[in-house]
Amino acid sequence: MEIANFIGSIEKLTGDEPFFAGVPDSLLKPLCDYLVTRYGTEGNRHIVAANEGNAVAVAAGHYLATGNVPVVYMQNSGEGNIVNPAASLLNERVYAIPVFFVVGWRGEPGVHDEPQHIYQGMVTLKLLEDLEIQPFVLDKNTTEEEFASFIDIAKQRAAEGRSSAVVVRKGALQNDVPAKYGNACTLVREEILRVIVDACGDDPVISTTGKASRELFEIREARKEGHGRDFLTVGSMGHSSSIALGVALEKPHTRVWCVDGDGAALMHMGAMAVIGARKPSNLIHIVINNAAHETVGGMPTAMGKADLCKIAEGCGYPCVLRAETYAQLTKALETAKKGGKLSFIEVRCGVGSRPDLGRPTTTSIQNRRDFVDHLKTKR
Repeated sequence: MEIANFIGSIEKLTGDEPFFAGVPDSLLKPLCDYLVTRYGTEGNRHIVAANEGNAVAVAAGHYLATGNVPVVYMQNSGEGNIVNPAASLLNERVYAIPVFFVVGWRGEPGVHDEPQHIYQGMVTLKLLEDLEIQPFVLDKNTTEEEFASFIDIAKQRAAEGRSSAVVVRKGALQNDVPAKYGNACTLVREEILRVIVDACGDDPVISTTGKASRELFEIREARKEGHGRDFLTVGSMGHSSSIALGVALEKPHTRVWCVDGDGAALMHMGAMAVIGARKPSNLIHIVINNAAHETVGGMPTAMGKADLCKIAEGCGYPCVLRAETYAQLTKALETAKKGGKLSFIEVRCGVGSRPDLGRPTTTSIQNRRDFVDHLKTKR
């Protein structure tokens, strides 16, 4: 379905000035590009949220202020983040606030996908139904009339304070005008990772979901180093720093590295306060900040305007550093290694990766086993 027709149908539910909030998804890239092109990210018609629960709450505020049904878009992995606000804020037994959800269906049964999407894909429709959000599946063969009929159902449900969702299969939406994303930074993430790998030696590394973990895997492959040093957090976006904290606390004599992304750090930023409160002296937390959700298309994050270093300082990290050149990065890594205290390094980065970037060829279970075996050699 062409994105203009898709939006046109939704406007019958939301009105001519619809409100969108969400977290981008690769399956919804036609929608994300359309929203950035039409509304940008600075006005009051479109909010790129920190996480999906945040998007639901902002959408609820929009409804309270206007009475208009808001739209929340997300990958199905974000359903976990909406469970609480959907059940204790939106539900008709509580405040009866209607929201229209647009959900990208990663890991759909019968469709090949990455391991982190398999179970989520299996339970996508059931989770929505359990939350009393009525789903409608949109695919390449869905007609405009069929979708319009569902919008009529969603409109009636909204009048009753109930929510609905369109679950979008791969390739169901088309947009011939992709948005362009970028920033003024010159550092390349894969080169940044090579510098980090040189610095961390045999230490364990916990890397965030998305292209950073894919690039780290390929760097190890090229160096024939094996993958036992690295825990690739291929799912659970926003939780790599918490995993690293758990490892660091149990291995106090081993330096632990966390390679994070700006979108991931933003998604569950409260973790930084917990880390700062515990101050594990053996943890180095690196955030590669390109101010973009690059893995799912490039839509900007709020980290282009936030000051990550001040946030880290406010959370209690005793050593806070920033790098905007490779020389500064090398110096920051050495300072953190020699400092003997909890350290935070923000690395400013450009948007982009090489087109032939692959994916890990080992299974997630094997990654866990190899990483655990490596940790057994540490204290």
